[in-house]
Amino acid sequence: MSEPTRRPVVVVTGGSAGIGRAAVREFATAGYDVAIIARGQAGIDGAVADVEELGGTALGLSVDVSKIDDVEAATDRIEAELGEIDVWVNNAFVGSLAPFWETSPDEFERMTDVTYYGQVNGTRAALRVMRARDRGAIVNISSSLAHRAIPLQSAYCGAKHAVKGFTESVRVELRASGSNVTIGLVTLPGVNTTQFNWNLNRMPDHPQPVAPILEPETVAKAIVSAAQHPRRNTWVGIATAYTVLGNRLAPSFLDWYLARTGIDGQQTDEDAPRWGSNLFEPQDEDVDRGARGPFSDKSGTFDPVSLVSRKAAALKSRIGL
Repeated sequence: MSEPTRRPVVVVTGGSAGIGRAAVREFATAGYDVAIIARGQAGIDGAVADVEELGGTALGLSVDVSKIDDVEAATDRIEAELGEIDVWVNNAFVGSLAPFWETSPDEFERMTDVTYYGQVNGTRAALRVMRARDRGAIVNISSSLAHRAIPLQSAYCGAKHAVKGFTESVRVELRASGSNVTIGLVTLPGVNTTQFNWNLNRMPDHPQPVAPILEPETVAKAIVSAAQHPRRNTWVGIATAYTVLGNRLAPSFLDWYLARTGIDGQQTDEDAPRWGSNLFEPQDEDVDRGARGPFSDKSGTFDPVSLVSRKAAALKSRIGL
């Protein structure tokens, strides 16, 4: 009698809300068992319920990704309870909408610890178990702001620049060692997530993503594709393409343009929820916030950039390239 086929296991950090929450659902739909690493218990419980409703097994762990010992301990528990980790998605972050000089050293350090070192810690933990087996895929979540920084998000932009450089270095180290473990980036535009209801805000109006905006479910499809068909970098969104390419061609023009439009463009006078800053404390501890933010009326789900990328990656996989 043949043994049942083992379901692959994925770890999603920041999996209780926003892009991470949508990715949890998408991986479960694709047949994965899912470990959710986040801080807010209600959000974690909601993500676990999503996976179970889709027929998978889930493990939800309340972990601060900036603490390497806790991430390593979570890794051991995941492997003991769910099985060998096949995919690790580093998605957790915290952010702000504030000028640099109105951001305290503690706030700036905290954003860097979670947004950058959280990905470093997740990668370190994943490599510990993956390199020993010589297989596995790590997906780090990047941003078009890793290529073109904007005002009011100096800590986030700095962290995403660091994630890009870190990932590229580790990729080459893995290749030089002959490892079959992969590490890649998914580079994102503005996305309609819970971020805009709970980031640190010192501006007069409500934060909003820079248009054109995508829904998190579209991003989640790109993340799953990047895990199943690993590649160096997956761009999501027309905005990512023109931001990255535009900065290569005319960085000084973008400095001028963003100085004129970048501050007002990240704010809206619409009446949207404010749940308080999640910088030091989670804002989904008692209430599950889900994946989407308050801007669905301005957001789209169709993205030709990531669609073409997914189709091309699947075709290459089928023909063995």
